[in-house]
Amino acid sequence: MLLTETGPVSEGRDSLVLSDVAEPEPREGEVLLQVAACGVCHTELDEIEGRTPPSHLPMIPGHQVIGEIVARGAGVTGVTVGQRVGVAWIFWACGHCERCAAGDENLCAGFRATGRDANGGYAEYMTVPAAFAHEIPECFGDAEAAPLLCAGAVGYRSLRLTAIRNGMRLGLTGFGASGHLVMMMVRHRYPDTEVYVFARQQEEREFALQSGATWVGDTLEPAPAKLHAIIDTTPAWLPLVKALENLEPGGRLVVNAIRKEDADRPQLLSLDYPRHLWLEKEIKSVANVTRRDVREFLDLAAAIPIRPVIETYALHDANRALRDLKLKHVRGAKVLCAR
Repeated sequence: MLLTETGPVSEGRDSLVLSDVAEPEPREGEVLLQVAACGVCHTELDEIEGRTPPSHLPMIPGHQVIGEIVARGAGVTGVTVGQRVGVAWIFWACGHCERCAAGDENLCAGFRATGRDANGGYAEYMTVPAAFAHEIPECFGDAEAAPLLCAGAVGYRSLRLTAIRNGMRLGLTGFGASGHLVMMMVRHRYPDTEVYVFARQQEEREFALQSGATWVGDTLEPAPAKLHAIIDTTPAWLPLVKALENLEPGGRLVVNAIRKEDADRPQLLSLDYPRHLWLEKEIKSVANVTRRDVREFLDLAAAIPIRPVIETYALHDANRALRDLKLKHVRGAKVLCAR
């Protein structure tokens, strides 16, 4: 499914074109995957609509990929033909710059993203550097493993960046694919932590209650207690401003979003230093993921075990999946399946 030009995802318009392309060949250090499943992410909407455009066109999107290794390029060791692996947003980082040496390969200046800077998983085959392919625990089926690679991994990183401890109060602003996986992690790792969910849609609020939230409310509602940390997964500015009002002194807001909407930017004018930022409140953004995030989260997901709520589509229905993701209520994660 090729992206040949950017533009709005809307009813009556197919953003991606079903195309026959040559099967890629793995270069030195790469493996060739036969794709079994690929998750559909809000980041694809940002790419297609031009807010986070691909580095070149045409591009095959998709960065939550599960597949089987069917060929290896020269010099590949440590993985075998027939092995099931996953590919996440991090497609490549240099490995030797100051950021990579410090373990922050997500901040590498040469960072390449799957489906944005290199062809991704909305396809039957794709290649990836072997060092950036992740072994998938056997307890997960292909479709349920796919969203773990982004919604799960970036949710794991977000939770880690909150620095929350058991018994603290955590807020989640927005409750979609990532939020419901974070809830499962919190229940496992921090059983005495109360989770407060802010969501615009009634369906999201009901889903959060069913998932174990202590309290749910609209984005504009104040929480019944101040929170030690909040994770914001929305694309808007207003939830960020409101989240700051709900933080304890010294609390931290972690923004798990690749962008914020320009149309909502005037909401920042309501930012008030004493009410929103004083008393050593912090704001920290999440940028990409590292291989460590992906691999630690996959181990945790298997231990819990996490079972994401998913809705599946055929590969050729990718445009419908994208429209559903943008225009309909989201419950869990959407996944394209090759078979």
